[in-house]
Amino acid sequence: MPLLEIHDLHVAYGAIKALRGVSLNVAEGEIVTLIGANGAGKTTTLRAISALARPSQGRILYGGESIVGRPAHQVARAGLVHVPEGRGIFLNLTVEENLELGGYGRRDGGIEQERDRVYALFPRVKERLRQVAGTLSGGEQQMLAIGRALLARPRLLLLDEPSLGLAPRVVQTIFQVIREINQAGTTILLIEQNARMALQVAHRAYVLEVGQIIMEGAAADLAASDDVRKAYLGVHG
Repeated sequence: MPLLEIHDLHVAYGAIKALRGVSLNVAEGEIVTLIGANGAGKTTTLRAISALARPSQGRILYGGESIVGRPAHQVARAGLVHVPEGRGIFLNLTVEENLELGGYGRRDGGIEQERDRVYALFPRVKERLRQVAGTLSGGEQQMLAIGRALLARPRLLLLDEPSLGLAPRVVQTIFQVIREINQAGTTILLIEQNARMALQVAHRAYVLEVGQIIMEGAAADLAASDDVRKAYLGVHG
């Protein structure tokens, strides 16, 4: 049974139909990426999963149980943690205070162990604990956003455009960390405008176009597809 199952998902913003019958699944231990042009509905898909957008139709099953209609904080406490586009950190708080909020809903032990793991993945975050988050570089803010999510001990991590606006060297670091997080046991659903990098790191992929899934398969197969290469990888001929 997949960890996440989405069946015939529809989401509308007023008269605008953002998702029109999206179905996908994510198995335990996978990295699955969702690629597509701006406005295709990728962010809306993640927002629906994490209860930030309300579906008008369809089912979302997490661990075999429906989560449609649950409040967002309950979904997060169940281990489904969302790092939104734009990072969503508290810019007026310190790095350390942001991290503390990541573990706020935890009712178990192990916070210190998770914190040490974050410091090992992101040494720069540890160096800046007393610094106000709004003064960090874009790359450091993304590291903090992912680190804060890890303190919630996610079973399924939703990442929305983690490389957006970052220098190429920092992008490489972020994607290496995504691999390491997955190898340590966290399942990941990734949205990423850099389709080439996303397909390199993912096991499977879906292509979303105008609110509908138009292709799916192994990430390597989609990366080799002429249609995907021309539309999303900048390869012609």
